[in-house]
Amino acid sequence: MDTISAMRVFAAVARQKSFTGGAKEAGVSTKVASNQIRQLEEQLGVQLLNRTTRRVTLTDTGRAYFERCVPLLEQFDEVESLVQEKQSVLAGPIRITAPTAFGSRELVDALAPFQIAHPRVSIDLHLADYRTNIVEEGFDLAIRFGVLEDSTLMARKLLDMRVVTYAAPEYLERHGEPVHPAELSTHNCLIQQSSADAENWKYREHDAEFSVRVHGGFRANSPRAIAHMVAAGQGIGRTPLYLAQPFVDVRSVKLLFEDYETKGFTLYAIYPQTRHLVARVRALIDHLASCWSDFSLQKSVDD
Repeated sequence: MDTISAMRVFAAVARQKSFTGGAKEAGVSTKVASNQIRQLEEQLGVQLLNRTTRRVTLTDTGRAYFERCVPLLEQFDEVESLVQEKQSVLAGPIRITAPTAFGSRELVDALAPFQIAHPRVSIDLHLADYRTNIVEEGFDLAIRFGVLEDSTLMARKLLDMRVVTYAAPEYLERHGEPVHPAELSTHNCLIQQSSADAENWKYREHDAEFSVRVHGGFRANSPRAIAHMVAAGQGIGRTPLYLAQPFVDVRSVKLLFEDYETKGFTLYAIYPQTRHLVARVRALIDHLASCWSDFSLQKSVDD
């Protein structure tokens, strides 16, 4: 039995509280995961997990073993990483979590050339619109907008992202083009329900921030859905620039109120605080920062 592999599977099952979820995280079948943990328990002469038909929990001994084997696995990864750095070869898994809209397109577009350059690196991407606990759930890296709230994590800034208001020319022809955010109260505004304070859109004028109460006939928990409805001429939307940019580029939408924009979002790479960041994860973070260094953040200029 490969003890290190068995420890990895055990740690994954412990984090997921499930053989199925743990096997998926570890990249093995459920049968293999079950067999490896059984062999590990036999080798140690202890029971590490309580198994029921619905869930898996740690025994007291299992919890103590988990707390000690996780840092050991991290140290093993560190040694492996140092060897890879000397050989200039990256290999191994990277588990990433990211928001659904940004992760399903912009992040995937950036990951593709990295995997072409490093074919021995495998990537497991988990998209979710809630904040996962990356340590407990075994993620190596999280891509997130907004401030870092957990002091036990590290963050690297990847880019600043404007939040823009926009509408299709057809909508503006039918309903008129507002010149000040206050006029939004008379327009059909498309509401992104997943954003904080979704019905109050914030702007800045004379160095002071103000908000406008908006309403409209379409709501969605997906900002990409909002962008597509705006492009279809159904109303005025407000989203991060990356969602509007493809439509701006082909002039199917027009940006509004650029002089009134508030400070946007910052995109970060978030990772657990360890003594040595694994080479493949550090290389991926460097790659993402490079990919997005030229991201269009400037105000558009009409030709």
